[in-house]
Amino acid sequence: MTNYRAYWDEELETMPRDQLKSYQFKLLKENIELAYHKSPYYKRQFQKAGVAPLNLERIEDIKKFPTIDKKVLRRQQEAYPDFGDLTCASEEDFVFLSASSGSTGVPTASPFTAKDFEAFQDCEARLFWSSGMRPNDRYCHALNFTLFVGGPDVIGAMKLGALTIWAGTIPSERLLSIFQTWKPTVTWTTPSYAWFLGETAKEAGINVADLAINKIFVAGEPGGSIPETRQSIEELWNAEVYDYYGLSDIFGACAAMCIEKDGLHWAEDHILVEVVDPETDEELPEGERGEMILTSLKKEARPLIRFRTGDIVSYTTEKCRCGRTHMRLDGIHGRLDDMMIIKGVNVFPSDIETIVRDNANLTGEYVCVITEEKHMAVLTVEVEKSDSYTGDERGLAAEIQNECKKIVGIKPRVSILPAKSIARATHKAKRVRDERKKN
Repeated sequence: MTNYRAYWDEELETMPRDQLKSYQFKLLKENIELAYHKSPYYKRQFQKAGVAPLNLERIEDIKKFPTIDKKVLRRQQEAYPDFGDLTCASEEDFVFLSASSGSTGVPTASPFTAKDFEAFQDCEARLFWSSGMRPNDRYCHALNFTLFVGGPDVIGAMKLGALTIWAGTIPSERLLSIFQTWKPTVTWTTPSYAWFLGETAKEAGINVADLAINKIFVAGEPGGSIPETRQSIEELWNAEVYDYYGLSDIFGACAAMCIEKDGLHWAEDHILVEVVDPETDEELPEGERGEMILTSLKKEARPLIRFRTGDIVSYTTEKCRCGRTHMRLDGIHGRLDDMMIIKGVNVFPSDIETIVRDNANLTGEYVCVITEEKHMAVLTVEVEKSDSYTGDERGLAAEIQNECKKIVGIKPRVSILPAKSIARATHKAKRVRDERKKN
C-alpha cells in the first residue's frame, strides 16, 4: 500500500498563525493596490469612503474599507456590460467564466485569469487531500457543470491524481449505474441529494453498502456540518461525509473538513475572513455567530473587497488535531435570507434540522412553515413519522416541541405527516415556506 504524505502543502497548511497573518497582510496590500488602481468601481468607492491603499497599515485596517454585496455585483454588471467595472484585467486575460443566477434571472459573472484558475484548482486539490482523497481514488463529480463554479473542481481532483468521472447532474438512476459500473470511491453532491440518492438506491433494490463509495463530499446546504444530518447520511451510505463551502463570486470550494471532521479549514492564503454582527458590523469573537464577510487575496480578474456573503457562521483559530493552523468554520448555520424571526428569536432551519435528524421516530425530512396570526409570525414545523412508528403522534409532536424550546428557544407548532409526504429535493432542499400575505 502506498504511503502518501500527510499534507498537500505542509509549509502553508501548518504555518504558525503569526506568520500566516503576516503573509495575509502582504497579499491584502497587493490586492487593495490592484483594486484601487485597476478597477474604476473600487477607486470611486474608496475615495467616497475617504480611504486609499496607504490607509492599510495593518490587517485590521480592512474594516475602514466599504463592503459590497451581490446586489452591487449585479448592478455594476448591468451598468457596465459584460463583466462590470470591478474587474482589474482585460477580457483578453480571461480564460474561464462562472456565473450564478439571481432573482432577476440575470447571471452574475465571475471571470478568471489563467493565474486565478490555476490557483483555484491547486486549492481544490489541497482541500480534497485534507479530506483523505488520494491518487488511488476514483472520484465521481456529481455537481452541475453549466456555468456553476463547482463544476471545474473536478480538475482539482485530477491535479491530485485521482481517476475522475465527469458525471455532472444526471438522473439518479444513471448516476447509480455509474456507481455500480465504474465503482468510484468518492463523490460530491448536496446533503439533501445524498440522502435522496441513498433512498432511491434502496427503493431500486441496491444495497449502497455494497457500492465502493467510502467518502461523500457535500456542499450548498448547512446539513454537512450538522452532526445529526451527517451521521444519518453516513449510516445510510456506510461512508464518511465531509462538508465543503464555496461561493460563485470567488471560486469553488474555499473551505473543507479534514479527516478529523472538526470544522471546515478555510484557505486563508486565498481569502480573508471577517465575522460581524449583521446589524452593527462590529467584529464578533471566536465562537459567536455572525455574517461572514470575505476579501479575496489573490484573484486578479475581479477582486472582491469585503464581500457580504449573507452566510451566518462561527469559527475558531485553534490548531486542529490534524496539525493544520488555518481557521476552521464551525459550519454554515444558515443564511440571513433564510432566518426566521419568531417571537423575537432568530431561528435558522439548521437549528430545526438538528432536532429532526436526531429523532429516530422521524424520517429526517422537514419543512418550516411561517404563517401570521394577530400580526405575529407563527412557525409550524412539518415532519414525517417513520414507517415503523406506531406510537402516539401527539406525544411525538410534544417531544419535538420541547426539544425546540430547549435548543432553539421557542416552542413551534408541529405537524406529524406520513412518511414520504414531503417532496424530496434533487439539488438544494427548500426548508422554509412563508405563507404570510405579502403587501
